[in-house]
Amino acid sequence: MITLIAAIAKNNALGKNNDLIWHLPADLKRFRQLTTGHHMIMGRKTYESIGKPLPNRTTIIVSRNPEYFQEGCLMASSLEDAIQISKNEEVICIVGGEQIYRQALENDLVDALDITLVHHEFDADAFFPEIDTKIWEEISREDFKADEKNKFDYSFIKYQKRAN
Repeated sequence: MITLIAAIAKNNALGKNNDLIWHLPADLKRFRQLTTGHHMIMGRKTYESIGKPLPNRTTIIVSRNPEYFQEGCLMASSLEDAIQISKNEEVICIVGGEQIYRQALENDLVDALDITLVHHEFDADAFFPEIDTKIWEEISREDFKADEKNKFDYSFIKYQKRAN
């Protein structure tokens, strides 16, 4: 099962200047729950924004630079190579960024989407592709109001591929 995990704004914003543009502790907690114990595939820029391998997960970095290396991580030259490295895993998480998300969706490499939708629009330079509702069916949604820790209203939404 290959699951794409992303936090996006109402205008599909992902980030700006290689960083998140909001702070939602509830989303970070959910991300940890979804990815712990699994292989996480991410692009080089996403890895560099995090800065280190996350505990209790296998980090696979996709980079076209064959000399790029990060201690404690596995390296892949393409998204397909990263998936091949993880082929024996029950759950593979694709966690960003924009180019990796786009490749995964355009090449039909994903089985499910786990989306945090932040109910706000942000100025951004990285955007998530439109979710095609002809392909993806929403199967669950949890809505939350802003609180003292989470500044914006948000929803956790799960999608699965529609049957042909």
